[in-house]
Amino acid sequence: MTNNISEMLSSSMERIQKMVDVNTIIGQPVALGDGVTVVPITKVHIGMGGGGTDFATKSALGSKKDPFGGGLGAGVSIDPVAFLIVKGDSVRMLPVAEPASTTVDRLVETAPELLDKLGEFLDSRKAKDEA
Repeated sequence: MTNNISEMLSSSMERIQKMVDVNTIIGQPVALGDGVTVVPITKVHIGMGGGGTDFATKSALGSKKDPFGGGLGAGVSIDPVAFLIVKGDSVRMLPVAEPASTTVDRLVETAPELLDKLGEFLDSRKAKDEA
Protein backbone atom coordinates (compact mmCIF):
# COMPACT_ATOMS: atom_id res chain seq x y z
CA MET A 1 0.00 0.00 0.00
CA THR A 2 2.81 2.43 0.80
CA ASN A 3 4.12 2.38 -2.76
CA ASN A 4 0.70 3.09 -4.26
CA ILE A 5 0.04 6.04 -1.93
CA SER A 6 3.55 7.39 -2.48
CA GLU A 7 3.05 7.20 -6.24
CA MET A 8 -0.30 9.01 -6.02
CA LEU A 9 1.14 11.77 -3.81
CA SER A 10 4.24 12.18 -5.98
CA SER A 11 2.19 12.37 -9.15
CA SER A 12 -0.22 14.93 -7.67
CA MET A 13 2.54 17.12 -6.26
CA GLU A 14 4.42 17.09 -9.59
CA ARG A 15 1.31 18.25 -11.42
CA ILE A 16 0.61 21.01 -8.88
CA GLN A 17 4.25 22.11 -9.03
CA LYS A 18 3.99 22.45 -12.83
CA MET A 19 0.88 24.65 -12.44
CA VAL A 20 2.00 26.84 -9.54
CA ASP A 21 5.41 28.47 -9.09
CA VAL A 22 6.72 31.80 -7.80
CA ASN A 23 5.76 33.48 -11.10
CA THR A 24 2.14 32.58 -10.38
CA ILE A 25 2.14 34.59 -7.14
CA ILE A 26 4.37 37.49 -8.19
CA GLY A 27 3.67 37.82 -11.91
CA GLN A 28 6.01 38.97 -14.64
CA PRO A 29 6.43 42.77 -14.69
CA VAL A 30 4.75 44.53 -17.60
CA ALA A 31 6.33 47.78 -18.85
CA LEU A 32 3.65 50.24 -19.95
CA GLY A 33 5.92 53.07 -21.11
CA ASP A 34 6.84 56.41 -19.52
CA GLY A 35 8.76 54.48 -16.85
CA VAL A 36 5.62 52.77 -15.52
CA THR A 37 5.79 49.06 -14.71
CA VAL A 38 2.90 46.94 -13.44
CA VAL A 39 3.45 43.73 -11.44
CA PRO A 40 0.42 41.45 -10.82
CA ILE A 41 0.08 39.79 -7.39
CA THR A 42 -2.11 36.72 -6.84
CA LYS A 43 -3.09 34.44 -3.97
CA VAL A 44 -2.91 30.65 -4.37
CA HIS A 45 -4.89 28.11 -2.32
CA ILE A 46 -4.08 24.40 -2.54
CA GLY A 47 -6.09 21.63 -0.90
CA MET A 48 -5.49 17.91 -0.94
CA GLY A 49 -7.24 14.90 0.52
CA GLY A 50 -6.93 11.19 0.10
CA GLY A 51 -7.40 7.79 1.58
CA GLY A 52 -6.81 4.15 0.97
CA THR A 53 -7.20 0.67 2.25
CA ASP A 54 -5.22 -2.54 2.06
CA PHE A 55 -7.11 -5.62 3.21
CA ALA A 56 -8.27 -8.97 2.00
CA THR A 57 -11.98 -9.52 1.45
CA LYS A 58 -13.96 -12.41 2.96
CA SER A 59 -14.37 -14.06 -0.45
CA ALA A 60 -10.74 -13.71 -1.46
CA LEU A 61 -8.79 -14.25 1.75
CA GLY A 62 -5.18 -14.02 0.76
CA SER A 63 -5.82 -14.73 -2.93
CA LYS A 64 -4.53 -11.32 -4.02
CA LYS A 65 -0.90 -10.51 -3.46
CA ASP A 66 -1.16 -6.76 -2.80
CA PRO A 67 -4.79 -5.65 -2.62
CA PHE A 68 -5.19 -1.90 -2.53
CA GLY A 69 -8.00 0.59 -2.92
CA GLY A 70 -7.53 4.30 -2.62
CA GLY A 71 -7.89 7.72 -4.08
CA LEU A 72 -6.49 11.20 -3.89
CA GLY A 73 -8.00 14.54 -4.81
CA ALA A 74 -6.52 18.01 -5.07
CA GLY A 75 -7.77 21.46 -5.90
CA VAL A 76 -6.02 24.72 -6.73
CA SER A 77 -7.53 28.20 -6.66
CA ILE A 78 -5.71 31.27 -7.99
CA ASP A 79 -7.20 34.67 -7.13
CA PRO A 80 -5.91 38.12 -8.18
CA VAL A 81 -5.08 40.29 -5.17
CA ALA A 82 -3.44 43.50 -6.39
CA PHE A 83 -1.15 45.22 -8.86
CA LEU A 84 2.08 46.93 -7.87
CA ILE A 85 2.55 50.08 -9.94
CA VAL A 86 6.16 51.22 -10.13
CA LYS A 87 7.01 54.66 -11.50
CA GLY A 88 10.50 55.95 -10.82
CA ASP A 89 11.17 55.65 -7.10
CA SER A 90 7.47 55.44 -6.25
CA VAL A 91 5.67 52.13 -5.70
CA ARG A 92 1.91 52.02 -5.25
CA MET A 93 -0.39 49.08 -4.62
CA LEU A 94 -3.71 48.95 -6.43
CA PRO A 95 -5.90 46.32 -4.71
CA VAL A 96 -8.28 44.21 -6.75
CA ALA A 97 -10.43 43.23 -3.76
CA GLU A 98 -13.38 45.14 -2.35
CA PRO A 99 -12.52 48.51 -0.83
CA ALA A 100 -11.73 48.57 2.87
CA SER A 101 -14.85 48.68 5.00
CA THR A 102 -13.36 49.59 8.37
CA THR A 103 -11.16 52.45 9.48
CA VAL A 104 -8.31 50.11 10.37
CA ASP A 105 -8.44 48.50 6.91
CA ARG A 106 -8.36 51.94 5.27
CA LEU A 107 -5.34 52.95 7.38
CA VAL A 108 -3.47 49.77 6.44
CA GLU A 109 -4.24 50.34 2.75
CA THR A 110 -3.14 53.98 2.75
CA ALA A 111 -0.12 53.62 5.08
CA PRO A 112 2.49 53.37 2.27
CA GLU A 113 1.13 56.47 0.52
CA LEU A 114 0.93 58.40 3.80
CA LEU A 115 4.52 57.47 4.65
CA ASP A 116 5.70 58.64 1.21
CA LYS A 117 3.93 61.99 1.65
CA LEU A 118 5.29 62.40 5.19
CA GLY A 119 8.82 61.70 3.93
CA GLU A 120 8.44 64.28 1.15
CA PHE A 121 7.11 66.84 3.63
CA LEU A 122 9.99 66.28 6.07
CA ASP A 123 12.54 66.45 3.24
CA SER A 124 11.08 69.75 2.00
CA ARG A 125 11.11 71.20 5.55
CA LYS A 126 14.70 70.11 6.05
CA ALA A 127 15.73 71.68 2.73
CA LYS A 128 13.85 74.90 3.68
CA ASP A 129 15.56 75.04 7.10
CA GLU A 130 19.00 74.53 5.54
CA ALA A 131 18.46 77.32 2.98
